Formats: sequence, C-alpha cells, structure tokens
Amino acid sequence: MEFEQVITDLAKRLTDGSFIRATFSQPRTKEEGLLRIKAKPIELKGELFIQFEEQFERVLKHHNISEDGLELFLTNALMRFRQVQAEFTDETVQVQLSKKFKISWKSSAAASSKVPDLSHNRKKNYLLEDGRPYPFLIRLGVQTADGQVKKQKHDKFRQINRFIEFIDDALTHLPTGRPVRILDFGSGKSYLTFALYHYLRIEKGLDIRVTGLDLKKEVIEECRDIAKDLGYEQLEFLVGDINDYEGDTSVDMVVTLHACDTATDMALARAVRWGASVILSVPCCQHELFKQLQAPELDVMLQHGLIKERFAALATDSLRAELLTLAGYETQLLEFIDMEHTPKNILIRAYRSDKQVTADAAERYKAFRRLLHARPFLERELKLDILKED
Repeated sequence: MEFEQVITDLAKRLTDGSFIRATFSQPRTKEEGLLRIKAKPIELKGELFIQFEEQFERVLKHHNISEDGLELFLTNALMRFRQVQAEFTDETVQVQLSKKFKISWKSSAAASSKVPDLSHNRKKNYLLEDGRPYPFLIRLGVQTADGQVKKQKHDKFRQINRFIEFIDDALTHLPTGRPVRILDFGSGKSYLTFALYHYLRIEKGLDIRVTGLDLKKEVIEECRDIAKDLGYEQLEFLVGDINDYEGDTSVDMVVTLHACDTATDMALARAVRWGASVILSVPCCQHELFKQLQAPELDVMLQHGLIKERFAALATDSLRAELLTLAGYETQLLEFIDMEHTPKNILIRAYRSDKQVTADAAERYKAFRRLLHARPFLERELKLDILKED
C-alpha cells in the first residue's frame, strides 16, 4: 500500500462514524521531544472533529482537526511516527511504517463492541460512572446508596475521577508478574487512596499492596475501619511521618497529595531512592524557595508580595520536575483539577526512564537556580552526582 493511500484510507475511516481512538507511537526522531499522539473523535457545535493530543516530555498539546484538514495533519503525523494503532467499532487496525516508509497494514476484528464517544465539554465520560454505586464512595459519603453523587460532593467526585485518569495512564509503567507496592504519603481522609485501591484491585484485578501514611491518628483509625468494612485486605493505614517511614526497601508507585512544603520533597526524594516506577505528587504550601529568592533581575515581579509568592510556588514545582528529570524520570507538570476548584492544581507526574541524562540538562537547571540565588531542599536531599560542583 502506498503512503498516500494510507492517508486517504485513514482519513476516511476516522470520519465515517466508526472511529473510537488511535495512538501514534515509535517516533522517528527524539530531537523534537514528541513521545506519542493520541486521537479521538469529538463533536463541537454539532460538527465532527478529530482531537489529537500531542504528548511531549513535559507538556500536552491539543489540536481539534476538521475533516478538511485531516489528511494534512495525518501526513505530518505519519512522517514523525513508525506505528499507528486505531480502534473502530468493527475492527482494529495497525499500520507500520519502515525507515523508507514501506507500509504494513494489518486489520483484525474488534475484540468487543464499542460506540464512539463524541463528548467534549458536555457530559464527562468518567472512569467511575455517576449513577453506578461504588461501596467505597458510599462509605465515604460521596454517593447515596443507589449510586447518585451527592450534590455537595460533585467536585470531590470529579477530583477522584481526574486522579483515576492519572492512575490509568500509569498502568503500563507498573511491573507485571508480581505484587505492585504503592505508598500514599499524607493520605489524610484518603478519598484518593481508596479510589486508587478500588480501581487497581477491583476494576483492574491487579495484585497490589497499598499503604496510606498520615500523622493524624484519629483519621488513620477511621480509614482503617472503612478499609476493614469494605474488605480491602491489601490496604493498610499507618500513623507516621514521611521522613521516618522505614517499612520498605523498594516501592513501585509513590503518591503524595497536598503534603506541605518540604514534606513533598521528602516524599519525592524517598521515591527516587526506592527507584519507584511512578510518582504522582500534588504539592502544597511552597514556602522554602520564597524565603531564599534573591534575584535582582526579577525585582519588577518580586517586589510585589503576591506575585513573589505565586512565582516561588511555580518555580519550586519547575525545579522539582527538573530534578526528577535529572534523577532519571520522564517528568511532566499537569493540571490536576480546574483552578476554580482549588489553587493547588498542579500535579507532578514522573515515570522512571532509561533516557540518558545530559550535562546540558544539568547546566540548564543550575543556570536557573543561580538566577534565583537559591538551592532547593530536594536538590540537597537527592545529592545527584550530575549536579556536583566542579
């Protein structure tokens, strides 16, 4: 099959009403930093578009392409990737492109019956469905007994589902063939800890052991009772401090949500030392860098207390992401939930990577740190060889 024919056939299939989703993978070059592209159909103002999500190392970019511009976009995409996996209502298609653009098109019957979801800014297609009763959500007071989300808990339900989306994205980075070890530092009331356990253990059937850790004894005791009532045998809750926890020598996933200031850094450093495959962190209360900032070049901004506070928080998370990258992770800063619901909406997502860390990357980090005249707590905790001063 010729390259042009592949473009024509794909464009036709993506717009004939049978398209479910597609993934463009195996980039031809790493120079651009583009890891993969995911595609799905959406409807905007009554018109069909194909939404392409470009996934870079640190950012996501979305493009809504109409039928008229589809062939051009597909041409550019297939020039950058060697493989396309596309799902339709009746079949699954895999397209392989060699270095010289020799085409291999394979088609197989669809494994199960699916229907295209064209929703965009309409009803959210949650992984946990509104109207379906979940014992842990009922027990935690998010749902009524018949599965309806309580009026005052819609934001919490939305937050839980957003978190589950990140867990679902991380599945391919978790080990197989053995139990998966997960730690949640600063678990608090544990809405998301219970959600994580339910999704991975009940929905996905994974062999997991999850520990929630928090300093509040009364909260931990309540969570223990709920876990016992639900029969969540591989979910435990412990009273303790992040820095003092010595229960494991190796962990697969570390979650830390709204741990205050340097407690987040302690959890990130511990995760790196454990060699965790997945790190999910929503930081809170970044005060440490605020106290250190001495950057005359930025005085136009930093002379204002409000701006300095916000800048310090953004700089702190940027430095954390860069340090995790230097520690051997593929790291992104992503939106957790909309700003209207909470100002603490940045999630640090890091996957363990085999990508080689370069001296240029280390120098970029050090140049930014020198600009701020600051040395972050996490850098001091990690003690990375690549950042040792000459």
